[in-house]
Amino acid sequence: MNQRNTLKINSEGHLEIGGCDAEELARRFGTPLYVFDEAYIREMMRTYKKSLEENYGGYGVVLYASKAFSCKAIYKIARSEGIGADVVSGGELYTALSAGFPADRICMHGNNKTPDELNYAVDSGVGVIVVDSELEADRLDALCEKKGVKQSVLIRINPGVEAHTHAYVQTATPDSKFGFSIANGTAKEMTAYVLGKRHLVLKGFHCHIGSQIFEKQSFVIAAEKMTDFIAKIKAECGFEAGMLNIGGGFGIYYTDEDPKLACSDYAGYLKALCDTVSDRAEKLGIAKPFLAIEPGRSIVGEAGVTLYTAGAVKNIPGIKTYIAVDGGMFENPRYALYQSKYTVVAAGKMNAPCTQKATIAGKCCESGDIIAVNVALPEIESGDVLAVLSTGAYNYSMASNYNRNFVPAAVLVRDGNADVIIKKQTYEDLVRNDVVPQRLK
Repeated sequence: MNQRNTLKINSEGHLEIGGCDAEELARRFGTPLYVFDEAYIREMMRTYKKSLEENYGGYGVVLYASKAFSCKAIYKIARSEGIGADVVSGGELYTALSAGFPADRICMHGNNKTPDELNYAVDSGVGVIVVDSELEADRLDALCEKKGVKQSVLIRINPGVEAHTHAYVQTATPDSKFGFSIANGTAKEMTAYVLGKRHLVLKGFHCHIGSQIFEKQSFVIAAEKMTDFIAKIKAECGFEAGMLNIGGGFGIYYTDEDPKLACSDYAGYLKALCDTVSDRAEKLGIAKPFLAIEPGRSIVGEAGVTLYTAGAVKNIPGIKTYIAVDGGMFENPRYALYQSKYTVVAAGKMNAPCTQKATIAGKCCESGDIIAVNVALPEIESGDVLAVLSTGAYNYSMASNYNRNFVPAAVLVRDGNADVIIKKQTYEDLVRNDVVPQRLK
């Protein structure tokens, strides 16, 4: 269970999320179902904002990382909590803007933004765009010249910090599709290149060392390397960065193999980061930069639970027991991609003893369609509701229609109330964009 008391066992012995009985949610909305706890999300946003205010004088901004979970409701919450957002595609940008999110509080990322996306971002008045290639700098500069405007930008830097996380979610190692390396000199070269653009206004630098990181020292080292780089650029290029976006990557609890972090722990991560940047800036003789952070997973990850209905239970004597559910890799591909581990519980049997180890299998036509392996559960029957915890990040956002399955609905729960924030797809949705050529009619 998470550490924010958003998940409870009620008097019926059922899992309760945000004051809502999980079994009742499954009956009311159907399964698979994404469930998000609003109070948890708001608490995490406030934790980061407060820590930035207390430890950095409020001279910075929290940017919600949209890639974790993007929908209109999350941007409404972020706006009401007074934080910004980062987006990595035209689709995320459109979603944020359509929810009334202020464009000047949006940071646009992406290692290969299309010309259309750049055009959309400039026309929308996005606050800052993170440049990740010379080609992108050229395109953006030419676009702004044509429009008669100037665009604030950051340059994505690779500081060379190897955080202890899955290789697929490390983004600041020497071999990465993201950013420009400090070590090989390309970061300095790119800085000079962007400074030469007449319609780009370089505000500073961005880095992101990876995801699901628990080692505080990884963030500290990244901050040290980035402030050292800022000082180097000031001395050698005459440019002093006014902004440093240090990214996100704070880890969350998935299983008992992970630490269970309280809000104070996340505040501690940020305090260490703020203290490092402040101290290094003074020591190096550089201006204290406006500091941006980009938490995503840690805001919505543990706030999310996915509910499933068990179907067939298949026991292979001497090998394993498979419990098939009505979801799968189409709505949670993270096990197939990363062998990610999850905690699974029987939502209606929370007090029952766990008497078996089982593998939770999806309904896709793939042998690798697995949600979780070797999980301890009570005896499960067809029709039981299973809950997979910590699915708020990178589940809906990575969902697909593989095998022409539906992307599930999502509901937001708070104080015993549940509201749909994403509607379940229909068969009509699945064929909406299909076109039959005239010659096949």
